[in-house]
Amino acid sequence: MGERKIDKSRMLRQFEQELRESEKSKATIDKYLRDVLRFMEFIGEGGEITKDSVIAYKQYLSESYAVTSANSMLAAINNFLRMTGCADCAVKFFKVQPTAFRAKEKELTRDEYVRLVEAAKKKGKKCLSLIMQTICATGIRISELRFITVEALHVRQARVSLKGKTRIVILPMELCRELKRYIREKKITSGSIFVTRTGNPIDRSNILHGMKSLCEAANVLRSKVSPHNLRHLFALTFYKVERDICHLADLLGHSNVNTTRIYTMVSCEEQEQQIECLGLFIGT
Repeated sequence: MGERKIDKSRMLRQFEQELRESEKSKATIDKYLRDVLRFMEFIGEGGEITKDSVIAYKQYLSESYAVTSANSMLAAINNFLRMTGCADCAVKFFKVQPTAFRAKEKELTRDEYVRLVEAAKKKGKKCLSLIMQTICATGIRISELRFITVEALHVRQARVSLKGKTRIVILPMELCRELKRYIREKKITSGSIFVTRTGNPIDRSNILHGMKSLCEAANVLRSKVSPHNLRHLFALTFYKVERDICHLADLLGHSNVNTTRIYTMVSCEEQEQQIECLGLFIGT
């Protein structure tokens, strides 16, 4: 197993090009490049890529990060190694014991979601209110907001195309009505609805910051508030009603049902209630 001299700039350019050709999102590309740069800093200037150096980095990650974060970084490193001719240096992921429930401090409830929307309305943040409601009512990713267009409102369907996959997202009637009022007020006649004054998609960090700014007024923990948790709330609410994980996977745009399972986890307290209701303890 040979050693590889590092030409950082060339290898990073090659890796970035491969990611773009694989149609990875900008956020994924940026994260993977950051993770690879961190690995290169670890092995040092003039260092060499070997199986041993990657194993050493894996050990460093295990001592410095939570398992899920470490595995996320390893995914980037392994992709980098395979795409740059060093596949034999890739390492195994850390084993993770599946969790049967979500931590209460991270689970956004429907009541909390309603309070966030009402807080946005009271603060005059109509655009933010509609963004939160659009994500929660459809289950779309924040990166898919740009596919909510004026044209989509007319047919109550948005065609979402990302990473070489296309799916149809149904837009609830009441949501369409509110969005039609909004585009009339803003004089938006075509294209994406949620854009800046210059016509660019609203940055995800601005949306997250806006949501966090509502926490105090809405009396909601900051740890519960993110656009992704709105998608979680959609998934959990749908699953409680329909109990069809395959259909839910289609709605969320998942190619693997195991990914969808994460979205259907309930809180520990709710799981405790479910187990209590089984009535299988008879007593002495």
